[in-house]
Amino acid sequence: MRKKGNELASNPDRLNVIVEGSKVMGDMITESNLRIDGEVIGNVSSAAKVVVGKTGIIKGNLTCAEADVEGKIEGVIKTDALLILRSSANIEGEITTGKFQVEEGAEFSGTCTMSNFSNQKNSSVAVSDSGDLVY
Repeated sequence: MRKKGNELASNPDRLNVIVEGSKVMGDMITESNLRIDGEVIGNVSSAAKVVVGKTGIIKGNLTCAEADVEGKIEGVIKTDALLILRSSANIEGEITTGKFQVEEGAEFSGTCTMSNFSNQKNSSVAVSDSGDLVY
């Protein structure tokens, strides 16, 4: 039972939550929003938004429509739209995203490719030795 577009998946009433202290081993696939405050060892895929809270950890790849990260991710991150790295975020791996927002204090080690699929333009972002983003 799907509504037009992604309305059903992004409905706040349809939220999957992995609470602090929980540990999931294996791949997760969901059509709706997901919040991770515990630990996931495996790949995470969502057709909607994924929020990784301050205590959240993903050791695997993350593929989703958009993501808001406060915790730790070790792996490849692919978002169709916006990826937000909050000040407490710690990322180790590759990022491919449409839009990228980074708060001061966020830690990122790896590569980033920004893709605007509607224009088919690609630009690369790297982190300099001083920690600044270089476009």
